[in-house]
Amino acid sequence: MGETYALACALVWAFAVIFFRKSGETVSPFSLNLFRVVVSSLLFALTMVILRRPILGQAPLEDYLILIASGVIAIAFSDTLFHMCLNRVGAGLNAIVSTLYSPFIILFAFLMLGEQLSWEQFLGMVLIMAGVVVTSATRLPVGMDRRNLVIGVLYGVGSMITLAFGIILAKPVLERSDVLWATTVRQLGSFVVLAPVALLLPGRQKRLAIFRPHAAWKFSVPGAFLGSYLALILWIGGMKYTTAANAGILNQTSTIYTLIFASIFLKEPFTRRKGLATFLALLGIVFVLQF
Repeated sequence: MGETYALACALVWAFAVIFFRKSGETVSPFSLNLFRVVVSSLLFALTMVILRRPILGQAPLEDYLILIASGVIAIAFSDTLFHMCLNRVGAGLNAIVSTLYSPFIILFAFLMLGEQLSWEQFLGMVLIMAGVVVTSATRLPVGMDRRNLVIGVLYGVGSMITLAFGIILAKPVLERSDVLWATTVRQLGSFVVLAPVALLLPGRQKRLAIFRPHAAWKFSVPGAFLGSYLALILWIGGMKYTTAANAGILNQTSTIYTLIFASIFLKEPFTRRKGLATFLALLGIVFVLQF
């Protein structure tokens, strides 16, 4: 079940990235992440009300603090860095940097949870990462200088580190908690941090302009729903019902799906290189699921 959630998350996230890429053309990284967090927090809160599930009093205070910390690290910080990397270096290089996600998941799972990785899982990880690297071996964007490249890559590395650390931090709590409740607490935790920052820092009016209806909403709204609501539930479900290593490796396939969808929806050519990458990624999934 966890493997199914992780693969579904990768698929949904790939659709979301297409919307985020389009939104990022007119919306700043922090504003886009703030918009995502506000929309998804409202959706999670509404879902809990409709299902009549209380948010408070469901676990020890320690569990709440861990989930909130996880949300701050893996949503407020990580997703902002993700958008900064995506806007600065473009989708191709961002995809390469994003391959660090599963290795960092495995590293933190080993250091913090004591999880072991079998050689079959390791081979699956290598095949998936090879597919991503093969697909993403594109030319640098025209006009990019070395400084912007280095800064953008560092943003991406920071995003992957904080994303992996944040979810591994919460995994012990996730294993004994309801998926929807845990996801809601994490999301509200990130909102509690982002909202004051958005209101108190200079440039508030410009930062909050995204909440006024405008053309970017046709990308921002579906992106927020898919990437910060549906994909987040599936992501947490994957982490809850399978090992962190398995979930992290299978989540990594989102990059392959993103490139396929970019060919379909953004009219980017689907080359032999992308075909080979897709084959390698699918073969890697087989190894992960079978062993």
